[in-house]
Amino acid sequence: MADLLKLSSDVIDGRAGTDDIGPLNRINFQLSEIADGVAMVEAFSHSVLFSTDEGLVVFDTSSDKGAGKVIDAIRHWSTDPFHSLVYTHGHVDHVGGCGAFLQDATDRGHQRPRIIGHENVKPRLDRYNYTNGYNLAINQRQFGSVRRRGYDIGSEERFLPTETAAPDLTYQDKLDLSIGGLEVSLTHAKGETDDHTWSWIPSHKAICAGDFLIWAFPNAGNPQKVQRYPAEWAAAMRAMARKEAELFLPAHGLPIAGKDRIASVLNDVASALEFLVQETVSRMNAGATLDAIVHEVKLDKSVLEKPFMQPTYDEPEFVIRNIWRLYGGWYDGNPAHLKPPKESELAAELAQLAGGAVKLAERALALSEQNPRLACQLAEFAVQAEPLNRQAHEIRAQVYQYRRGLETSLMAKGIFGSAANESSEVVNPQD
Repeated sequence: MADLLKLSSDVIDGRAGTDDIGPLNRINFQLSEIADGVAMVEAFSHSVLFSTDEGLVVFDTSSDKGAGKVIDAIRHWSTDPFHSLVYTHGHVDHVGGCGAFLQDATDRGHQRPRIIGHENVKPRLDRYNYTNGYNLAINQRQFGSVRRRGYDIGSEERFLPTETAAPDLTYQDKLDLSIGGLEVSLTHAKGETDDHTWSWIPSHKAICAGDFLIWAFPNAGNPQKVQRYPAEWAAAMRAMARKEAELFLPAHGLPIAGKDRIASVLNDVASALEFLVQETVSRMNAGATLDAIVHEVKLDKSVLEKPFMQPTYDEPEFVIRNIWRLYGGWYDGNPAHLKPPKESELAAELAQLAGGAVKLAERALALSEQNPRLACQLAEFAVQAEPLNRQAHEIRAQVYQYRRGLETSLMAKGIFGSAANESSEVVNPQD
């Protein structure tokens, strides 16, 4: 078993970095005992376990692709029945393994575990089924390049596994449970989702936090997913910090020990989100456009250098856009965008002015290092003007592949890399 608490303490306190210990979000399907009767299986996402007199309480079931390995790890630690499965929220990497946990209970002749979650989990699962094709597409873009590292959810046909069960017991704001001598207090708070739960376990002075902390910049902006709630997220972090927990158990990344260390991490995340909300909304109130706000509001680099705040998954610019969407809708302040022309018509007109689509593409390539944002836009115009022009697509692929290499967040890398691949397929079509 790894000493995960020592690892996280060394990283947060500055005694070690990723060069010393490797990735902070690990998918190794190894179980580590965090405290007496408390364990964590590192997966996508983790499963966090509490032993009780009536069986195991499990926070999150991981994804369908990894749940079997998660259960194998658990069963080397305990063969007690799964009494309750608590969904911290309804994302597929947290609920997708539910079917494997239920099957384990059936195979062992145990009673079916009770499934607990916020009342908004069921509508989320229904929405996943309704938008199945869209979710398959966006998760291919987001995780396609890292699936071999364990970031794999859903099948080629189903985003949400058919075996994923909705909660049997739901709640609205708070729910107190007593399970085999273990007291658990569930609290709803919006953040990454509208169905999120964080839990306080007083006997261990522990918090199970789900995705409120992911050991990366908060996933509060994701450009391909539904609304996030940065202000409410920050408030939840402040509320957790006030608990003075001695053990903090996230669903991604390392657990954290020590009330001062935990409070410092939670308050740092809250401060960053509060800054983005305050600076964005104040400019909205002053009449600024989205374009102006995106390019004006910046977090200090020192904030993003902290090991639990680096923009390796989401990033502040995307959070700003989500804040605008939450408070201001989709109109970005540019009147030409209210009822714009077809993008292909605009692109064709610009290509004609420039002397052809290839000219636009060549200009894009020339600007790649100097102004990658402008370069990508010109490359996009080029192939929109002439969708079958292989030379334009060849340049577009180069521009986006170069842009991908400049990015830090998985989301930006995924989208830019996907664009490069699309053009590469036009240049070299597969039989």
